[in-house]
Amino acid sequence: MSDSVPQTAVQAEAAQAAEAYDPAAPAPLDVPRTPTGNADVDAQLERLADADHLAADGHVEVYEDVHRGLRDALTALDARPGPPAPTPSYHRSRS
Repeated sequence: MSDSVPQTAVQAEAAQAAEAYDPAAPAPLDVPRTPTGNADVDAQLERLADADHLAADGHVEVYEDVHRGLRDALTALDARPGPPAPTPSYHRSRS
């Protein structure tokens, strides 16, 4: 007769999970992202979730890409056509 107690499936799964746990492994930050109403900005904010599955040294690339995208979105807001600017008219009267 064996002195060891057979493991249940739950105990075996818990043991596997404990062995597989790596505190240094990438983990989602689960930071809530509130939609802004601007599709371009919202897409960039969602892109931040890509960093959740990368090691810390991979975050820089994602952050720089998002920063570029947000800057482009803000620039596009300034570049939208508005009413045409009045053309200066210089009427000089001749005397």
